[in-house]
Amino acid sequence: MLRPLLRAALFIAGLLFAANAARAGDDTVAPPVLRAKVSVASDVVRIGDVVDNAGSFSQIAIYRAPDLGTTGSLPATQVINVLRAQGVIGVDAKDIKQVTVTRQARTVDAKAIESAVAQAIEHHGGLGDAANISLTFDREVADLRLDTSNTSALLATSARYEARNGRFDVTFQIANDNGNPIQLRFTGSAIETVAVAVLTRNVERTDIIKSADVVVERRPRAEVGTDPAAREQALGMQMRRSIHAGQPLRMADLVKPDLVQRDQAVTIIFQTAGLYLTTRGKALDNGTEGDVVSVLNIQSKRTVTGTVTGRGQITIQVATPQPMATPDTASAAPEMAAPTAVASATSSPVTSKPE
Repeated sequence: MLRPLLRAALFIAGLLFAANAARAGDDTVAPPVLRAKVSVASDVVRIGDVVDNAGSFSQIAIYRAPDLGTTGSLPATQVINVLRAQGVIGVDAKDIKQVTVTRQARTVDAKAIESAVAQAIEHHGGLGDAANISLTFDREVADLRLDTSNTSALLATSARYEARNGRFDVTFQIANDNGNPIQLRFTGSAIETVAVAVLTRNVERTDIIKSADVVVERRPRAEVGTDPAAREQALGMQMRRSIHAGQPLRMADLVKPDLVQRDQAVTIIFQTAGLYLTTRGKALDNGTEGDVVSVLNIQSKRTVTGTVTGRGQITIQVATPQPMATPDTASAAPEMAAPTAVASATSSPVTSKPE
Protein backbone atom coordinates (compact mmCIF):
# COMPACT_ATOMS: atom_id res chain seq x y z
CA MET A 1 0.00 0.00 0.00
CA LEU A 2 2.85 2.40 0.77
CA ARG A 3 4.41 2.25 -2.71
CA PRO A 4 1.28 3.26 -4.64
CA LEU A 5 0.63 6.05 -2.15
CA LEU A 6 4.22 7.23 -2.55
CA ARG A 7 3.97 7.18 -6.33
CA ALA A 8 0.73 9.10 -6.16
CA ALA A 9 2.27 11.69 -3.89
CA LEU A 10 5.24 12.07 -6.21
CA PHE A 11 2.96 12.40 -9.20
CA ILE A 12 0.91 15.14 -7.52
CA ALA A 13 4.11 16.90 -6.52
CA GLY A 14 5.30 16.61 -10.11
CA LEU A 15 2.10 18.18 -11.38
CA LEU A 16 2.48 21.06 -8.98
CA PHE A 17 6.13 21.39 -10.06
CA ALA A 18 5.11 21.51 -13.73
CA ALA A 19 2.32 23.96 -13.03
CA ASN A 20 4.73 26.30 -11.31
CA ALA A 21 7.17 25.95 -14.14
CA ALA A 22 4.48 26.88 -16.66
CA ARG A 23 4.11 30.31 -15.20
CA ALA A 24 6.41 31.92 -17.67
CA GLY A 25 5.46 35.41 -16.62
CA ASP A 26 6.45 34.75 -12.97
CA ASP A 27 10.09 35.72 -12.53
CA THR A 28 10.38 33.91 -9.20
CA VAL A 29 9.85 30.46 -10.74
CA ALA A 30 12.06 29.04 -13.54
CA PRO A 31 11.20 25.91 -15.53
CA PRO A 32 13.36 22.77 -15.04
CA VAL A 33 16.01 22.45 -17.76
CA LEU A 34 18.13 19.42 -18.59
CA ARG A 35 21.91 19.79 -18.54
CA ALA A 36 24.09 18.32 -21.29
CA LYS A 37 27.26 18.15 -19.16
CA VAL A 38 27.34 17.22 -15.49
CA SER A 39 30.19 17.14 -12.98
CA VAL A 40 29.73 15.50 -9.58
CA ALA A 41 31.95 15.13 -6.53
CA SER A 42 30.04 12.33 -4.78
CA ASP A 43 29.50 8.71 -5.74
CA VAL A 44 25.87 9.31 -6.79
CA VAL A 45 24.16 11.54 -9.34
CA ARG A 46 21.19 13.52 -8.00
CA ILE A 47 18.33 15.17 -9.82
CA GLY A 48 19.78 18.58 -9.04
CA ASP A 49 22.98 17.57 -10.85
CA VAL A 50 21.23 16.90 -14.17
CA VAL A 51 18.38 19.42 -13.99
CA ASP A 52 18.51 23.14 -13.36
CA ASN A 53 15.76 24.53 -11.14
CA ALA A 54 14.89 21.10 -9.71
CA GLY A 55 13.58 22.62 -6.49
CA SER A 56 12.75 20.18 -3.71
CA PHE A 57 13.69 17.23 -5.94
CA SER A 58 17.38 18.28 -6.12
CA GLN A 59 18.74 15.86 -3.51
CA ILE A 60 17.06 12.72 -4.86
CA ALA A 61 19.70 10.24 -6.11
CA ILE A 62 18.95 8.69 -9.48
CA TYR A 63 22.25 7.19 -10.75
CA ARG A 64 25.48 5.82 -9.47
CA ALA A 65 28.36 8.15 -10.45
CA PRO A 66 31.17 6.96 -12.73
CA ASP A 67 34.50 5.90 -11.27
CA LEU A 68 36.77 8.60 -9.89
CA GLY A 69 38.25 10.74 -12.62
CA THR A 70 36.17 9.14 -15.41
CA THR A 71 33.25 10.27 -17.60
CA GLY A 72 30.12 8.39 -18.61
CA SER A 73 27.19 9.26 -20.84
CA LEU A 74 23.45 8.58 -20.84
CA PRO A 75 20.80 8.99 -23.56
CA ALA A 76 18.72 12.08 -22.79
CA THR A 77 15.48 10.13 -23.29
CA GLN A 78 16.51 7.66 -20.61
CA VAL A 79 17.27 10.49 -18.17
CA ILE A 80 13.89 12.10 -18.88
CA ASN A 81 12.12 8.78 -18.18
CA VAL A 82 13.97 8.38 -14.88
CA LEU A 83 13.03 11.95 -13.92
CA ARG A 84 9.38 11.26 -14.72
CA ALA A 85 9.51 8.12 -12.58
CA GLN A 86 10.62 10.32 -9.73
CA GLY A 87 7.77 12.76 -10.35
CA VAL A 88 9.74 15.40 -12.22
CA ILE A 89 7.83 16.32 -15.37
CA GLY A 90 7.86 19.19 -17.82
CA VAL A 91 11.68 19.18 -18.12
CA ASP A 92 12.99 21.16 -21.10
CA ALA A 93 15.47 18.83 -22.89
CA LYS A 94 16.58 21.52 -25.41
CA ASP A 95 17.26 18.93 -28.12
CA ILE A 96 19.97 17.32 -25.96
CA LYS A 97 20.74 13.80 -27.18
CA GLN A 98 23.33 12.72 -24.57
CA VAL A 99 24.01 13.68 -20.96
CA THR A 100 27.66 13.26 -19.97
CA VAL A 101 28.55 12.83 -16.30
CA THR A 102 32.11 13.35 -15.01
CA ARG A 103 33.21 12.20 -11.55
CA GLN A 104 35.55 14.72 -10.00
CA ALA A 105 38.76 13.40 -8.47
CA ARG A 106 42.11 14.43 -7.10
CA THR A 107 44.82 12.74 -9.14
CA VAL A 108 48.24 11.96 -7.69
CA ASP A 109 50.35 10.83 -10.63
CA ALA A 110 52.86 8.00 -10.42
CA LYS A 111 55.83 10.36 -10.83
CA ALA A 112 54.75 12.33 -7.77
CA ILE A 113 54.48 9.11 -5.74
CA GLU A 114 57.95 7.96 -6.83
CA SER A 115 59.38 11.37 -5.96
CA ALA A 116 57.73 11.29 -2.51
CA VAL A 117 59.16 7.82 -1.80
CA ALA A 118 62.65 8.90 -2.88
CA GLN A 119 62.47 11.98 -0.66
CA ALA A 120 61.30 9.85 2.27
CA ILE A 121 64.36 7.55 2.12
CA GLU A 122 67.07 9.96 0.93
CA HIS A 123 70.21 9.92 3.11
CA HIS A 124 69.02 6.68 4.74
CA GLY A 125 71.58 3.88 4.94
CA GLY A 126 74.20 5.73 2.91
CA LEU A 127 71.85 6.85 0.13
CA GLY A 128 72.43 10.27 -1.40
CA ASP A 129 69.98 12.91 -2.57
CA ALA A 130 66.49 11.91 -3.73
CA ALA A 131 67.27 13.04 -7.29
CA ASN A 132 69.95 10.32 -7.53
CA ILE A 133 67.81 7.43 -6.21
CA SER A 134 66.38 4.88 -8.64
CA LEU A 135 63.34 2.92 -7.38
CA THR A 136 61.90 -0.46 -8.35
CA PHE A 137 58.48 -1.08 -6.79
CA ASP A 138 57.15 -4.52 -5.88
CA ARG A 139 53.87 -3.52 -7.52
CA GLU A 140 53.65 -1.19 -10.48
CA VAL A 141 52.82 2.34 -9.37
CA ALA A 142 49.95 3.90 -11.33
CA ASP A 143 48.27 7.28 -11.13
CA LEU A 144 46.21 7.45 -7.95
CA ARG A 145 42.70 8.91 -8.07
CA LEU A 146 41.20 10.07 -4.80
CA ASP A 147 37.97 11.64 -3.70
CA THR A 148 38.15 15.43 -3.78
CA SER A 149 37.80 15.51 0.00
CA ASN A 150 41.38 14.23 0.26
CA THR A 151 43.05 17.61 0.03
CA SER A 152 46.21 17.08 2.09
CA ALA A 153 49.67 16.27 0.74
CA LEU A 154 51.40 12.90 0.98
CA LEU A 155 52.83 12.73 4.50
CA ALA A 156 55.41 10.00 5.18
CA THR A 157 54.56 8.42 8.54
CA SER A 158 57.13 5.62 8.26
CA ALA A 159 60.24 5.22 6.11
CA ARG A 160 62.74 2.35 6.29
CA TYR A 161 65.68 1.44 4.08
CA GLU A 162 68.03 -1.55 4.49
CA ALA A 163 71.43 -0.86 2.95
CA ARG A 164 72.44 -4.54 3.03
CA ASN A 165 69.71 -5.60 0.59
CA GLY A 166 68.53 -2.26 -0.83
CA ARG A 167 64.92 -2.75 0.33
CA PHE A 168 62.61 0.12 1.27
CA ASP A 169 59.25 0.25 3.04
CA VAL A 170 57.43 3.61 3.13
CA THR A 171 53.96 4.45 4.47
CA PHE A 172 52.09 7.67 3.64
CA GLN A 173 49.00 9.30 5.06
CA ILE A 174 46.60 11.66 3.27
CA ALA A 175 44.25 13.57 5.54
CA ASN A 176 40.72 14.37 4.35
CA ASP A 177 37.64 16.31 5.35
CA ASN A 178 35.94 13.16 6.69
CA GLY A 179 38.44 12.64 9.48
CA ASN A 180 39.48 9.21 8.13
CA PRO A 181 42.94 9.65 6.56
CA ILE A 182 43.95 7.36 3.71
CA GLN A 183 46.93 5.09 4.34
CA LEU A 184 49.25 4.17 1.45
CA ARG A 185 52.19 1.76 1.63
CA PHE A 186 54.92 1.21 -0.95
CA THR A 187 57.72 -1.37 -0.91
CA GLY A 188 60.54 -2.25 -3.29
CA SER A 189 64.25 -1.77 -3.95
CA ALA A 190 66.31 1.40 -4.18
CA ILE A 191 69.80 2.11 -5.48
CA GLU A 192 71.75 5.32 -5.82
CA THR A 193 72.65 6.31 -9.36
CA VAL A 194 74.94 8.91 -10.85
CA ALA A 195 75.12 10.64 -14.23
CA VAL A 196 78.24 9.45 -16.03
CA ALA A 197 79.81 9.54 -19.49
CA VAL A 198 79.30 6.17 -21.24
CA LEU A 199 81.29 5.10 -24.30
CA THR A 200 79.47 4.66 -27.60
CA ARG A 201 82.39 2.75 -29.22
CA ASN A 202 85.36 0.61 -28.31
CA VAL A 203 88.36 2.78 -27.48
CA GLU A 204 92.03 1.93 -27.35
CA ARG A 205 94.75 3.16 -25.09
CA THR A 206 95.95 6.67 -26.09
CA ASP A 207 92.69 7.38 -28.02
CA ILE A 208 91.41 10.93 -27.61
CA ILE A 209 87.75 11.18 -26.51
CA LYS A 210 85.57 13.13 -28.94
CA SER A 211 81.99 14.38 -28.61
CA ALA A 212 80.50 11.45 -30.56
CA ASP A 213 82.33 8.91 -28.38
CA VAL A 214 80.27 9.43 -25.21
CA VAL A 215 76.67 9.86 -24.06
CA VAL A 216 75.35 10.63 -20.58
CA GLU A 217 73.52 7.86 -18.72
CA ARG A 218 72.55 7.20 -15.12
CA ARG A 219 74.32 4.15 -13.72
CA PRO A 220 74.45 2.61 -10.21
CA ARG A 221 77.12 4.32 -8.15
CA ALA A 222 78.44 0.91 -7.10
CA GLU A 223 79.13 0.15 -10.79
CA VAL A 224 80.94 3.41 -11.45
CA GLY A 225 82.86 3.84 -8.21
CA THR A 226 83.71 7.05 -6.43
CA ASP A 227 85.19 8.95 -9.39
CA PRO A 228 82.63 8.98 -12.25
CA ALA A 229 83.63 11.12 -15.21
CA ALA A 230 81.18 13.73 -16.45
CA ARG A 231 80.86 14.22 -20.19
CA GLU A 232 82.54 17.63 -20.02
CA GLN A 233 85.45 16.13 -18.10
CA ALA A 234 85.96 13.32 -20.62
CA LEU A 235 85.97 15.35 -23.83
CA GLY A 236 89.48 15.96 -25.15
CA MET A 237 91.07 13.58 -22.65
CA GLN A 238 93.23 10.60 -23.56
CA MET A 239 92.47 7.01 -22.62
CA ARG A 240 94.76 5.39 -20.11
CA ARG A 241 93.53 1.90 -21.07
CA SER A 242 91.32 0.13 -23.62
CA ILE A 243 87.59 -0.03 -22.78
CA HIS A 244 84.59 -1.52 -24.60
CA ALA A 245 81.50 0.38 -25.75
CA GLY A 246 78.76 0.71 -23.15
CA GLN A 247 81.17 1.02 -20.25
CA PRO A 248 81.06 4.08 -17.97
CA LEU A 249 84.16 6.24 -17.74
CA ARG A 250 85.96 7.03 -14.51
CA MET A 251 88.45 9.81 -13.98
CA ALA A 252 91.09 7.14 -13.34
CA ASP A 253 90.60 5.95 -16.96
CA LEU A 254 91.58 9.36 -18.36
CA VAL A 255 94.75 11.38 -18.62
CA LYS A 256 95.65 14.61 -20.29
CA PRO A 257 96.51 13.96 -23.95
CA ASP A 258 100.18 13.43 -24.82
CA LEU A 259 101.48 16.51 -26.60
CA VAL A 260 104.78 14.78 -27.29
CA GLN A 261 105.29 11.18 -28.43
CA ARG A 262 108.45 9.11 -28.08
CA ASP A 263 110.71 9.41 -31.19
CA GLN A 264 108.65 12.37 -32.43
CA ALA A 265 110.43 15.28 -34.06
CA VAL A 266 109.98 18.24 -31.75
CA THR A 267 111.02 21.84 -31.39
CA ILE A 268 113.38 22.60 -28.51
CA ILE A 269 112.98 26.09 -27.11
CA PHE A 270 115.86 27.57 -25.09
CA GLN A 271 114.42 30.42 -23.10
CA THR A 272 115.95 32.90 -20.71
CA ALA A 273 115.55 36.56 -19.93
CA GLY A 274 115.84 38.45 -23.21
CA LEU A 275 116.75 35.28 -25.15
CA TYR A 276 114.59 32.90 -27.17
CA LEU A 277 116.29 30.23 -29.30
CA THR A 278 114.84 27.20 -31.07
CA THR A 279 116.40 24.09 -32.53
CA ARG A 280 115.34 20.67 -33.74
CA GLY A 281 115.15 17.67 -31.44
CA LYS A 282 113.77 14.18 -31.01
CA ALA A 283 111.62 13.27 -28.00
CA LEU A 284 112.83 10.30 -26.01
CA ASP A 285 109.65 10.05 -23.86
CA ASN A 286 105.92 10.54 -24.11
CA GLY A 287 104.65 13.56 -22.25
CA THR A 288 101.61 15.69 -21.63
CA GLU A 289 101.56 19.37 -20.77
CA GLY A 290 103.79 20.07 -17.78
CA ASP A 291 105.69 16.76 -17.93
CA VAL A 292 109.49 16.80 -17.80
CA VAL A 293 110.90 14.61 -20.60
CA SER A 294 114.23 13.80 -22.18
CA VAL A 295 114.99 15.10 -25.66
CA LEU A 296 117.93 14.68 -28.07
CA ASN A 297 119.38 17.89 -29.49
CA ILE A 298 119.89 17.03 -33.16
CA GLN A 299 122.65 19.63 -33.63
CA SER A 300 124.77 18.92 -30.57
CA LYS A 301 123.85 15.23 -30.27
CA ARG A 302 123.40 15.83 -26.55
CA THR A 303 120.46 14.61 -24.44
CA VAL A 304 118.80 17.28 -22.34
CA THR A 305 115.61 17.53 -20.29
CA GLY A 306 112.83 20.03 -20.71
CA THR A 307 109.15 20.68 -19.98
CA VAL A 308 106.38 19.90 -22.46
CA THR A 309 104.69 23.25 -23.14
CA GLY A 310 102.70 22.53 -26.29
CA ARG A 311 102.11 20.05 -29.06
CA GLY A 312 105.56 19.03 -30.28
CA GLN A 313 107.27 21.66 -28.10
CA ILE A 314 109.74 21.19 -25.27
CA THR A 315 111.00 24.23 -23.40
CA ILE A 316 114.30 24.46 -21.53
CA GLN A 317 114.63 27.33 -19.12
CA VAL A 318 118.24 28.53 -19.15
CA ALA A 319 119.37 30.08 -15.89
CA THR A 320 120.52 33.68 -16.27
CA PRO A 321 124.09 34.14 -14.89
CA GLN A 322 124.31 36.66 -12.06
CA PRO A 323 126.77 39.56 -12.68
CA MET A 324 129.85 39.66 -10.41
CA ALA A 325 129.90 42.39 -7.80
CA THR A 326 132.01 45.42 -8.94
CA PRO A 327 133.70 47.47 -6.18
CA ASP A 328 132.71 51.09 -5.96
CA THR A 329 135.97 52.84 -7.08
CA ALA A 330 134.84 56.20 -5.82
CA SER A 331 134.60 55.01 -2.25
CA ALA A 332 137.47 52.49 -2.33
CA ALA A 333 140.13 54.85 -3.66
CA PRO A 334 140.65 56.83 -0.45
CA GLU A 335 140.91 53.66 1.62
CA MET A 336 143.64 52.27 -0.64
CA ALA A 337 145.54 55.57 -0.98
CA ALA A 338 146.17 56.07 2.70
CA PRO A 339 148.05 52.83 3.32
CA THR A 340 150.09 53.38 0.20
CA ALA A 341 151.12 56.84 1.34
CA VAL A 342 152.09 55.60 4.78
CA ALA A 343 154.13 52.78 3.36
CA SER A 344 156.11 55.18 1.13
CA ALA A 345 156.98 57.47 4.03
CA THR A 346 158.12 54.95 6.58
CA SER A 347 159.53 52.06 4.67
CA SER A 348 163.25 51.75 3.90
CA PRO A 349 164.56 50.98 0.46
CA VAL A 350 164.66 47.33 -0.34
CA THR A 351 167.28 45.85 -2.58
CA SER A 352 166.29 42.85 -4.51
CA LYS A 353 168.56 39.90 -4.63
CA PRO A 354 169.16 38.15 -7.86
CA GLU A 355 167.88 34.59 -7.93
